[in-house]
Amino acid sequence: MSNAQSTASPGENVYDTGNVPTLLVTGGAGFIGSNFVLQTLARAGASARIVTLDKLTYAGNADNLASIEGDARHAFVRGDIADRALVAELLRAHDVGAIVNFAAESHVDRSIDGPGAFVQTNIVGTFELLEAARAHLSRLEKTAAAAFRFLHVSTDEVYGSLPETGLFREDTPYAPNSPYAASKAAADHLVRAYHHTYGLPTLTTNCSNNYGPRQYPEKLIPLVVLSALAGKSLPVYGDGLNVRDWLYVGDHCDAISVVLERGAVGRTYNVGGASERSNLDMVRAIVGILDVMHPRESGGSYADQITFVADRPGHDRRYAIDASRLRDELGWKPAHTFDDGLRATVAWYLGNRDWCERIGDRARGRLGLGKGEGS
Repeated sequence: MSNAQSTASPGENVYDTGNVPTLLVTGGAGFIGSNFVLQTLARAGASARIVTLDKLTYAGNADNLASIEGDARHAFVRGDIADRALVAELLRAHDVGAIVNFAAESHVDRSIDGPGAFVQTNIVGTFELLEAARAHLSRLEKTAAAAFRFLHVSTDEVYGSLPETGLFREDTPYAPNSPYAASKAAADHLVRAYHHTYGLPTLTTNCSNNYGPRQYPEKLIPLVVLSALAGKSLPVYGDGLNVRDWLYVGDHCDAISVVLERGAVGRTYNVGGASERSNLDMVRAIVGILDVMHPRESGGSYADQITFVADRPGHDRRYAIDASRLRDELGWKPAHTFDDGLRATVAWYLGNRDWCERIGDRARGRLGLGKGEGS
Protein backbone atom coordinates (compact mmCIF):
# COMPACT_ATOMS: atom_id res chain seq x y z
CA MET A 1 0.00 0.00 0.00
CA SER A 2 1.44 3.31 -1.07
CA ASN A 3 1.06 6.75 0.47
CA ALA A 4 1.05 8.24 -3.02
CA GLN A 5 -2.26 9.37 -4.47
CA SER A 6 -3.67 6.71 -6.78
CA THR A 7 -5.27 7.62 -10.08
CA ALA A 8 -7.34 4.45 -10.24
CA SER A 9 -10.97 4.91 -11.17
CA PRO A 10 -13.79 3.15 -9.30
CA GLY A 11 -13.78 -0.52 -10.21
CA GLU A 12 -10.14 -0.55 -11.31
CA ASN A 13 -7.52 -2.61 -9.52
CA VAL A 14 -6.17 -0.30 -6.80
CA TYR A 15 -4.02 -3.17 -5.51
CA ASP A 16 -1.41 -3.24 -8.26
CA THR A 17 1.20 -5.98 -8.26
CA GLY A 18 4.05 -4.85 -6.04
CA ASN A 19 1.78 -2.44 -4.20
CA VAL A 20 -0.09 -4.92 -2.03
CA PRO A 21 0.19 -5.15 1.75
CA THR A 22 -0.60 -8.44 3.42
CA LEU A 23 -4.18 -7.94 4.56
CA LEU A 24 -5.77 -9.46 7.63
CA VAL A 25 -9.48 -9.60 6.79
CA THR A 26 -11.61 -10.36 9.83
CA GLY A 27 -15.08 -11.76 9.24
CA GLY A 28 -13.89 -12.67 5.76
CA ALA A 29 -16.17 -15.71 5.44
CA GLY A 30 -19.29 -13.61 5.91
CA PHE A 31 -21.36 -11.89 3.26
CA ILE A 32 -19.49 -8.64 2.62
CA GLY A 33 -16.13 -9.94 3.83
CA SER A 34 -16.08 -12.90 1.45
CA ASN A 35 -17.05 -10.72 -1.48
CA PHE A 36 -14.19 -8.38 -0.57
CA VAL A 37 -11.66 -11.23 -0.31
CA LEU A 38 -12.72 -12.79 -3.62
CA GLN A 39 -12.87 -9.46 -5.44
CA THR A 40 -9.50 -8.31 -4.12
CA LEU A 41 -7.71 -11.51 -5.07
CA ALA A 42 -9.37 -11.55 -8.50
CA ARG A 43 -8.00 -8.10 -9.24
CA ALA A 44 -4.62 -8.33 -7.53
CA GLY A 45 -1.43 -9.80 -8.86
CA ALA A 46 0.65 -12.74 -7.75
CA SER A 47 2.15 -10.79 -4.85
CA ALA A 48 -1.19 -10.33 -3.09
CA ARG A 49 -1.55 -11.92 0.35
CA ILE A 50 -4.76 -12.16 2.38
CA VAL A 51 -5.23 -13.86 5.73
CA THR A 52 -8.91 -14.41 6.51
CA LEU A 53 -9.90 -14.75 10.16
CA ASP A 54 -13.46 -15.87 10.85
CA LYS A 55 -15.12 -17.52 13.82
CA LEU A 56 -17.61 -19.29 11.50
CA THR A 57 -20.63 -18.58 13.63
CA TYR A 58 -24.03 -19.10 12.01
CA ALA A 59 -23.54 -16.40 9.34
CA GLY A 60 -19.91 -17.23 8.58
CA ASN A 61 -19.70 -19.78 5.80
CA ALA A 62 -16.53 -21.48 4.58
CA ASP A 63 -18.38 -22.26 1.32
CA ASN A 64 -18.17 -18.55 0.50
CA LEU A 65 -14.41 -18.95 -0.03
CA ALA A 66 -14.46 -22.36 -1.72
CA SER A 67 -13.45 -20.93 -5.09
CA ILE A 68 -10.05 -19.82 -3.73
CA GLU A 69 -9.26 -23.04 -1.88
CA GLY A 70 -5.66 -23.87 -2.70
CA ASP A 71 -4.79 -20.33 -3.78
CA ALA A 72 -1.32 -19.73 -2.33
CA ARG A 73 -2.15 -16.05 -1.89
CA HIS A 74 -4.83 -16.81 0.70
CA ALA A 75 -4.79 -18.36 4.16
CA PHE A 76 -7.90 -19.10 6.20
CA VAL A 77 -7.82 -19.24 10.00
CA ARG A 78 -10.83 -20.12 12.10
CA GLY A 79 -10.78 -17.95 15.20
CA ASP A 80 -12.22 -15.07 17.18
CA ILE A 81 -11.17 -11.42 16.93
CA ALA A 82 -11.53 -11.30 20.72
CA ASP A 83 -8.61 -13.77 20.99
CA ARG A 84 -5.87 -11.15 21.22
CA ALA A 85 -3.06 -13.69 21.36
CA LEU A 86 -4.23 -15.37 18.16
CA VAL A 87 -4.59 -12.06 16.35
CA ALA A 88 -1.16 -10.92 17.55
CA GLU A 89 0.43 -14.12 16.24
CA LEU A 90 -1.26 -13.72 12.84
CA LEU A 91 -0.12 -10.11 12.56
CA ARG A 92 3.46 -11.12 13.39
CA ALA A 93 3.68 -14.36 11.43
CA HIS A 94 2.23 -12.89 8.24
CA ASP A 95 3.82 -9.45 8.53
CA VAL A 96 0.40 -7.84 8.10
CA GLY A 97 0.35 -4.36 6.59
CA ALA A 98 -3.36 -3.61 6.96
CA ILE A 99 -6.41 -4.90 8.83
CA VAL A 100 -9.91 -4.76 7.33
CA ASN A 101 -12.44 -5.46 10.06
CA PHE A 102 -15.72 -6.92 8.82
CA ALA A 103 -16.21 -9.16 11.85
CA ALA A 104 -19.56 -8.40 13.48
CA GLU A 105 -22.88 -9.74 14.55
CA SER A 106 -25.10 -7.87 12.13
CA HIS A 107 -28.78 -8.86 12.20
CA VAL A 108 -30.98 -6.30 13.95
CA ASP A 109 -33.72 -8.80 14.80
CA ARG A 110 -31.23 -11.13 16.47
CA SER A 111 -29.83 -8.23 18.48
CA ILE A 112 -33.28 -7.50 19.87
CA ASP A 113 -33.70 -11.08 21.07
CA GLY A 114 -30.08 -11.64 22.14
CA PRO A 115 -27.94 -8.50 22.54
CA GLY A 116 -25.17 -10.22 24.50
CA ALA A 117 -23.43 -11.69 21.45
CA PHE A 118 -23.45 -8.27 19.81
CA VAL A 119 -21.76 -6.64 22.79
CA GLN A 120 -19.14 -9.41 22.91
CA THR A 121 -18.21 -9.46 19.23
CA ASN A 122 -18.85 -5.91 18.10
CA ILE A 123 -17.52 -4.07 21.15
CA VAL A 124 -15.20 -6.40 23.07
CA GLY A 125 -13.94 -8.03 19.87
CA THR A 126 -13.16 -4.67 18.28
CA PHE A 127 -11.35 -3.58 21.45
CA GLU A 128 -9.16 -6.70 21.44
CA LEU A 129 -8.44 -6.28 17.74
CA LEU A 130 -7.43 -2.65 18.28
CA GLU A 131 -5.13 -3.61 21.13
CA ALA A 132 -3.45 -6.28 19.00
CA ALA A 133 -3.07 -3.79 16.14
CA ARG A 134 -1.57 -1.16 18.46
CA ALA A 135 1.03 -3.60 19.75
CA HIS A 136 1.82 -4.77 16.21
CA LEU A 137 2.27 -1.20 14.99
CA SER A 138 4.77 -0.49 17.75
CA ARG A 139 6.98 -3.34 16.47
CA LEU A 140 7.03 -2.26 12.82
CA GLU A 141 9.96 -0.40 11.35
CA LYS A 142 9.34 3.21 10.36
CA THR A 143 8.33 2.74 6.71
CA ALA A 144 6.00 -0.18 7.42
CA ALA A 145 4.46 1.67 10.38
CA ALA A 146 3.75 4.70 8.18
CA ALA A 147 1.95 2.51 5.64
CA PHE A 148 -0.05 0.43 8.15
CA ARG A 149 -3.85 0.87 8.19
CA PHE A 150 -6.75 -0.34 10.34
CA LEU A 151 -9.99 -0.07 8.35
CA HIS A 152 -13.17 -0.57 10.36
CA VAL A 153 -16.32 -1.42 8.41
CA SER A 154 -19.46 -0.05 10.05
CA THR A 155 -23.07 0.80 9.25
CA ASP A 156 -25.37 3.75 8.67
CA GLU A 157 -27.58 2.45 11.48
CA VAL A 158 -25.34 4.19 14.03
CA TYR A 159 -26.94 7.47 12.95
CA GLY A 160 -30.47 6.47 13.94
CA SER A 161 -33.51 7.29 11.83
CA LEU A 162 -34.22 10.02 9.28
CA PRO A 163 -37.46 11.88 8.53
CA GLU A 164 -38.80 11.96 4.97
CA THR A 165 -36.00 14.29 3.87
CA GLY A 166 -32.29 14.64 4.62
CA LEU A 167 -29.24 12.39 4.39
CA PHE A 168 -26.75 10.89 6.81
CA ARG A 169 -23.42 12.72 6.61
CA GLU A 170 -20.16 11.85 8.32
CA ASP A 171 -20.85 14.59 10.89
CA THR A 172 -24.40 13.40 11.66
CA PRO A 173 -24.65 12.81 15.44
CA TYR A 174 -24.87 9.19 16.48
CA ALA A 175 -28.30 8.05 17.71
CA PRO A 176 -28.43 4.24 17.53
CA ASN A 177 -31.86 2.71 18.14
CA SER A 178 -31.21 -1.05 18.29
CA PRO A 179 -28.74 -3.13 20.30
CA TYR A 180 -26.98 -3.93 17.01
CA ALA A 181 -26.64 -0.27 16.07
CA ALA A 182 -25.52 0.65 19.59
CA SER A 183 -22.82 -2.02 19.54
CA LYS A 184 -21.52 -0.79 16.19
CA ALA A 185 -21.59 2.81 17.41
CA ALA A 186 -19.51 1.81 20.43
CA ALA A 187 -17.02 0.08 18.14
CA ASP A 188 -16.81 3.17 15.93
CA HIS A 189 -16.05 5.31 18.98
CA LEU A 190 -13.30 2.93 20.08
CA VAL A 191 -11.70 3.10 16.63
CA ARG A 192 -11.84 6.90 16.69
CA ALA A 193 -10.37 6.99 20.21
CA TYR A 194 -7.48 4.69 19.29
CA HIS A 195 -6.54 7.03 16.47
CA HIS A 196 -6.71 10.19 18.57
CA THR A 197 -5.20 8.73 21.73
CA TYR A 198 -2.60 6.28 20.42
CA GLY A 199 -2.06 7.45 16.85
CA LEU A 200 -3.32 4.19 15.34
CA PRO A 201 -3.80 4.91 11.62
CA THR A 202 -7.49 4.12 11.35
CA LEU A 203 -10.13 4.50 8.66
CA THR A 204 -13.88 3.99 9.14
CA THR A 205 -16.58 3.34 6.56
CA ASN A 206 -20.31 3.52 7.32
CA CYS A 207 -22.34 1.81 4.63
CA SER A 208 -25.99 1.53 3.69
CA ASN A 209 -27.88 -1.75 3.21
CA ASN A 210 -25.86 -4.17 1.11
CA TYR A 211 -27.28 -6.73 -1.28
CA GLY A 212 -25.71 -9.28 -3.58
CA PRO A 213 -24.39 -12.87 -3.71
CA ARG A 214 -23.65 -14.94 -0.60
CA GLN A 215 -25.85 -13.04 1.85
CA TYR A 216 -27.14 -15.11 4.76
CA PRO A 217 -30.74 -16.08 3.98
CA GLU A 218 -32.27 -14.34 7.01
CA LYS A 219 -31.73 -10.98 5.26
CA LEU A 220 -34.49 -9.46 3.15
CA ILE A 221 -33.53 -10.28 -0.45
CA PRO A 222 -32.45 -13.93 -0.08
CA LEU A 223 -35.28 -14.51 2.40
CA VAL A 224 -37.86 -13.27 -0.10
CA VAL A 225 -36.35 -15.25 -2.98
CA LEU A 226 -36.12 -18.53 -1.10
CA SER A 227 -39.49 -18.15 0.63
CA ALA A 228 -41.20 -17.31 -2.64
CA LEU A 229 -39.75 -20.38 -4.35
CA ALA A 230 -40.83 -22.56 -1.43
CA GLY A 231 -44.40 -21.25 -1.64
CA LYS A 232 -44.17 -19.59 1.76
CA SER A 233 -45.63 -16.24 2.77
CA LEU A 234 -43.48 -13.16 2.22
CA PRO A 235 -43.76 -11.19 5.47
CA VAL A 236 -43.45 -7.40 5.35
CA TYR A 237 -43.01 -5.56 8.66
CA GLY A 238 -45.63 -2.96 9.60
CA ASP A 239 -46.89 -0.92 6.65
CA GLY A 240 -43.79 -1.77 4.59
CA LEU A 241 -42.91 1.88 4.09
CA ASN A 242 -39.63 1.86 6.03
CA VAL A 243 -37.00 3.15 3.60
CA ARG A 244 -33.44 1.94 3.09
CA ASP A 245 -30.63 3.01 0.76
CA TRP A 246 -29.47 -0.09 -1.15
CA LEU A 247 -25.85 -0.68 -2.15
CA TYR A 248 -24.59 -3.54 -4.33
CA VAL A 249 -21.95 -5.47 -2.41
CA GLY A 250 -19.40 -5.32 -5.23
CA ASP A 251 -19.63 -1.53 -5.23
CA HIS A 252 -19.16 -1.52 -1.46
CA CYS A 253 -16.03 -3.66 -1.81
CA ASP A 254 -14.69 -1.25 -4.42
CA ALA A 255 -15.26 1.61 -1.99
CA ILE A 256 -13.41 -0.18 0.80
CA SER A 257 -10.47 -0.81 -1.54
CA VAL A 258 -10.36 2.85 -2.52
CA VAL A 259 -10.55 4.05 1.10
CA LEU A 260 -7.86 1.59 2.16
CA GLU A 261 -5.57 2.67 -0.64
CA ARG A 262 -5.90 6.44 -0.41
CA GLY A 263 -8.29 7.50 2.34
CA ALA A 264 -7.10 10.12 4.81
CA VAL A 265 -5.99 8.58 8.11
CA GLY A 266 -8.47 9.17 10.91
CA ARG A 267 -11.27 9.97 8.49
CA THR A 268 -14.74 8.47 8.14
CA TYR A 269 -16.34 7.82 4.75
CA ASN A 270 -20.02 7.11 4.19
CA VAL A 271 -20.75 4.56 1.45
CA GLY A 272 -24.19 4.57 -0.16
CA GLY A 273 -25.89 3.46 -3.34
CA ALA A 274 -28.22 6.47 -3.78
CA SER A 275 -31.00 3.90 -4.25
CA GLU A 276 -33.73 4.52 -1.70
CA ARG A 277 -36.54 1.99 -1.70
CA SER A 278 -39.26 1.17 0.80
CA ASN A 279 -39.27 -2.40 2.06
CA LEU A 280 -42.57 -3.02 0.30
CA ASP A 281 -41.23 -1.68 -3.00
CA MET A 282 -38.16 -3.86 -2.53
CA VAL A 283 -40.23 -7.00 -2.06
CA ARG A 284 -42.37 -6.13 -5.07
CA ALA A 285 -39.25 -5.57 -7.18
CA ILE A 286 -37.84 -8.97 -6.18
CA VAL A 287 -41.04 -10.88 -6.93
CA GLY A 288 -41.36 -9.03 -10.23
CA ILE A 289 -37.95 -10.35 -11.27
CA LEU A 290 -38.87 -13.84 -10.06
CA ASP A 291 -42.08 -13.75 -12.10
CA VAL A 292 -39.92 -13.37 -15.22
CA MET A 293 -36.92 -15.55 -14.31
CA HIS A 294 -38.74 -18.37 -12.53
CA PRO A 295 -42.54 -18.23 -13.03
CA ARG A 296 -44.75 -19.94 -10.45
CA GLU A 297 -45.86 -23.40 -11.50
CA SER A 298 -49.34 -22.60 -10.22
CA GLY A 299 -49.51 -19.44 -12.28
CA GLY A 300 -50.11 -15.93 -11.04
CA SER A 301 -47.54 -13.75 -9.34
CA TYR A 302 -45.34 -14.32 -6.32
CA ALA A 303 -46.79 -11.02 -5.12
CA ASP A 304 -49.85 -13.04 -4.06
CA GLN A 305 -47.67 -14.44 -1.23
CA ILE A 306 -46.96 -11.02 0.34
CA THR A 307 -48.36 -10.65 3.86
CA PHE A 308 -48.07 -7.87 6.44
CA VAL A 309 -46.90 -8.74 9.96
CA ALA A 310 -46.41 -6.83 13.21
CA ASP A 311 -43.53 -4.37 13.08
CA ARG A 312 -40.39 -5.00 15.09
CA PRO A 313 -39.68 -2.85 18.17
CA GLY A 314 -37.91 0.44 17.45
CA HIS A 315 -37.92 -0.06 13.68
CA ASP A 316 -36.08 2.93 12.14
CA ARG A 317 -38.19 4.65 9.51
CA ARG A 318 -35.64 5.79 6.96
CA TYR A 319 -31.92 5.59 6.18
CA ALA A 320 -30.23 7.50 3.36
CA ILE A 321 -26.53 8.16 2.79
CA ASP A 322 -24.69 11.21 1.54
CA ALA A 323 -21.59 9.67 -0.07
CA SER A 324 -20.28 12.94 -1.52
CA ARG A 325 -17.06 12.89 0.56
CA LEU A 326 -16.11 9.52 -0.90
CA ARG A 327 -17.01 10.72 -4.38
CA ASP A 328 -15.36 14.14 -4.21
CA GLU A 329 -12.19 13.22 -2.30
CA LEU A 330 -11.49 9.72 -3.61
CA GLY A 331 -13.40 9.52 -6.89
CA TRP A 332 -15.64 6.58 -5.99
CA LYS A 333 -19.19 6.08 -7.19
CA PRO A 334 -21.35 2.96 -7.59
CA ALA A 335 -20.78 1.06 -10.82
CA HIS A 336 -24.10 -0.81 -10.71
CA THR A 337 -27.60 0.56 -11.14
CA PHE A 338 -30.13 -0.70 -8.63
CA ASP A 339 -32.10 -2.61 -11.27
CA ASP A 340 -29.04 -4.32 -12.74
CA GLY A 341 -27.66 -5.21 -9.30
CA LEU A 342 -30.97 -6.62 -8.10
CA ARG A 343 -31.46 -8.74 -11.23
CA ALA A 344 -27.92 -10.10 -10.86
CA THR A 345 -28.55 -10.86 -7.19
CA VAL A 346 -31.82 -12.72 -7.78
CA ALA A 347 -30.18 -14.64 -10.63
CA TRP A 348 -27.33 -15.66 -8.31
CA TYR A 349 -29.71 -17.17 -5.75
CA LEU A 350 -31.65 -18.95 -8.46
CA GLY A 351 -28.42 -20.37 -9.85
CA ASN A 352 -26.96 -21.33 -6.47
CA ARG A 353 -29.75 -23.21 -4.76
CA ASP A 354 -27.20 -25.80 -3.60
CA TRP A 355 -25.37 -23.07 -1.63
CA CYS A 356 -28.62 -22.17 0.11
CA GLU A 357 -29.45 -25.81 0.80
CA ARG A 358 -26.04 -26.44 2.39
CA ILE A 359 -26.71 -23.61 4.82
CA GLY A 360 -30.00 -25.30 5.65
CA ASP A 361 -33.06 -23.90 7.34
CA ARG A 362 -31.62 -22.55 10.57
CA ALA A 363 -34.58 -20.28 11.21
CA ARG A 364 -36.05 -20.49 14.69
CA GLY A 365 -39.27 -18.66 14.06
CA ARG A 366 -39.93 -14.96 13.95
CA LEU A 367 -37.04 -12.94 15.38
CA GLY A 368 -36.96 -9.39 16.66
CA LEU A 369 -39.83 -9.48 19.14
CA GLY A 370 -37.63 -8.99 22.19
CA LYS A 371 -38.42 -12.40 23.67
CA GLY A 372 -34.87 -13.68 23.98
CA GLU A 373 -32.29 -12.53 26.52
CA GLY A 374 -33.72 -10.66 29.45
CA SER A 375 -37.32 -11.59 28.71
